[in-house]
Amino acid sequence: MILSSPTEVWDLLCDGYRYGEWVTGTRQVLAADPHWPAVGARLRVRVGLGALTLDDTCVVRVCEPRRRLELEAKADPFGAARIAMNLVPWGEHTLFVLDWHPLRGPGTRMHGLPVNYLVAVRNGMMLTKLARIAVREHGREPAASV
Repeated sequence: MILSSPTEVWDLLCDGYRYGEWVTGTRQVLAADPHWPAVGARLRVRVGLGALTLDDTCVVRVCEPRRRLELEAKADPFGAARIAMNLVPWGEHTLFVLDWHPLRGPGTRMHGLPVNYLVAVRNGMMLTKLARIAVREHGREPAASV
């Protein structure tokens, strides 16, 4: 649960350059298409753990403003994953549902309990960061929305 409205949370998702603030493992946002998060828009990021880094490209596959955003994250040589974010109004707040599923590459064979546990921990960290940012900015003038 995020103690901000779906519109306020959506405004954060609409700024591709802010993903590095809340997406765990993101070292740097390299580029964001100006029409982000419209379908087909791309976000290029550098991700890493320790000394290991790689460049990742996220492509918007589904965009329903203030409701749903689905990305395809490609991180070669590891393959690609679907990341779905759903914003459900809950009174004045937002129930933010995050789902991750490997699409292709080695991640599809590693999908199971150990990997799912690590992904759940990472997703929990991301949601906590996103919620803190949204609450901190609650009440500020919202950015332009798609």
